[in-house]
Amino acid sequence: MPPDDRNKLNRLDDLKSKLFSRNYKTKIEYRDTFSNPHKKEVADSWETKEKTGEGDDKEEKFFMKTSVFKKFFTFSVGFFILTLFYAAYVFFAGGNTVSNDNIDISILGNNFTVGGEELPLIVGITNKNSSALDLVDLVVEYPKGSSSDLSSDTERLRESLGTIPSGAIRNENLKLVLFGEQGSVRPIKISIEYRVSGSNAIFVKEKMYEVNISSTPINLSVNAPMSISPNQNVTFNVKAILNSTKPAPKILARVDYPLGFQFVNAVPAPSFGNNVWNLGDLAPGAEKNISITGKMIDVFDGEEKTFTTFIGSQSNSNKNVIGVVFNSTKNILTIKKPFIEANLSINGVTQKEYAIDWKTPISVNIRYANNLDSKVNDVSIVAKISGNSFDRKTIRVSQGFYDSSKDQIVWDKNYQSKLREVNPGESDTVGFSVSPLSLYSVASGITSNPVVNIEVNISGKQAVQGFDINELENSTSAVVRVISDVGLSTKALYYSGPFTNSGPIPPKVEQKTTYTITWTLSNTANNISAVKINSTLPPWVNFVGTILPASEALTYNSSTKEIVWNADRIPRGTGITGAPRSVSFQVSISPSLSQVGTSPVLINEAILTGHDDFANVDVKVKKTSLDIRLYNDPSFPYDGSVVVE
Repeated sequence: MPPDDRNKLNRLDDLKSKLFSRNYKTKIEYRDTFSNPHKKEVADSWETKEKTGEGDDKEEKFFMKTSVFKKFFTFSVGFFILTLFYAAYVFFAGGNTVSNDNIDISILGNNFTVGGEELPLIVGITNKNSSALDLVDLVVEYPKGSSSDLSSDTERLRESLGTIPSGAIRNENLKLVLFGEQGSVRPIKISIEYRVSGSNAIFVKEKMYEVNISSTPINLSVNAPMSISPNQNVTFNVKAILNSTKPAPKILARVDYPLGFQFVNAVPAPSFGNNVWNLGDLAPGAEKNISITGKMIDVFDGEEKTFTTFIGSQSNSNKNVIGVVFNSTKNILTIKKPFIEANLSINGVTQKEYAIDWKTPISVNIRYANNLDSKVNDVSIVAKISGNSFDRKTIRVSQGFYDSSKDQIVWDKNYQSKLREVNPGESDTVGFSVSPLSLYSVASGITSNPVVNIEVNISGKQAVQGFDINELENSTSAVVRVISDVGLSTKALYYSGPFTNSGPIPPKVEQKTTYTITWTLSNTANNISAVKINSTLPPWVNFVGTILPASEALTYNSSTKEIVWNADRIPRGTGITGAPRSVSFQVSISPSLSQVGTSPVLINEAILTGHDDFANVDVKVKKTSLDIRLYNDPSFPYDGSVVVE
């Protein structure tokens, strides 16, 4: 071996021995293109040294960078594992995810139908989801009657479809019966309710479908005017024809009247109330007619009033109610100022109902007016008086004639020349007066529910194009109810009455004397309710406490010294044709020296309040105070009226 090769082998052996020696320390010298006077030593082992100086600080930074790297590495591994779990979940469990967008509801059927006839529909449900739909219910909602509101009066069908597998199509046949006016649209809501595997939640998929009613099972028409004047009679003619090949059992018709409509009569007469007719069973092609007459009262020019007519089958639970509405129609009447009008006022007040007492005369004024743009000729005004409480002998008429055989007053051109021709916009007034009858007489007894009815009719003639004549008319009316004559009698007694009184008469200073107070009620024509009598005692009078009869609701408040009798109800005829009603109680007085020579008050003013049920007004009666001058006690001495010492 050459010497050079031998030397190289020796150097390699030396290097190996140094590298594998425990005590060998290697020094590393850093070099770059720049001169670096500082040399850094690198440890030949992984043992951690204590921080001593600058080199140790750099070693710490090295390990900090290593820790951040480990954290990043750990996070990456964790994220990767979570991603694997999610992928596995989607792969194995993702098949249970269901979307409403992957469910199709198709409806096959006619968009037009005859009301009351069966409408066949085919509902198709397609499940495009990757999992099955469980416990599927098909729900169909549509208007039960002629209303298009699904929130009320709704027919609801439910059918269980079980399970619809993934990718499956389920077709269901339906037969519905719809009602409504011709040309109306009936909404149908198709819904499916379902669940998915592993969930208790109920999911819903909906679809709307609209059907037009081409014709109705019962044709309904109403012949009515477009406009009407106040207080003028109006007639509605209702016609119903069964437009079906099948009979219709138990048919009802109902007319809803607007506010202000006063029903007069109908042919045929209503079966229930004044607006429901039982038409019975209708055969195919059968026709039913109803004529209704009434008038609009308490309405104003320009108002619109709606009459709604319904027809349908009778409810199973209520015989006067329509269960299913087959058809309905509305009629709108516009209130227009009458061509010729008469306005009625009583005692200066214009209203429909009045209440007066029997002692007050009834003064009637009738203001007439021509509201046309042309003249009205031969105007006639007739006032008809009826009722059980007017005195025919007291009727007084100005420029008119009272016909006692008909109890009517007439004003026309024979009594007033200005009624021969009334110009456009012209108005004037006619009138009369009458007094009510007494509510009680020995011959006729008590007048029950006393009333005076006044009905005014006005008519005239309008020339049209110089040749034709239009007959114009209008009417108005009023009701005058007479208030019952309620009586309250108050008495102060000593020698008579239900109690035994004590003390000197005349009363003496500082000595106690008791008196009896008696209140008595009477009533004539009408029942009076909510009756109450109130009074108070003066400061020098005391309430003894005894009450007769004890059943009467009389109370005394010692702090206010108020006495209240809650009499409640006074029937008509009380104290006149029937027994009177009264209550008695005792009071006492011990006069003072300052009252010598005077007649002290025992009880202050008494006030009766109540309500007349027939006249529909409140009544009030006042009685003056009572003192020790006992004029109602027949045994009372004349000299007992003033206090003595």
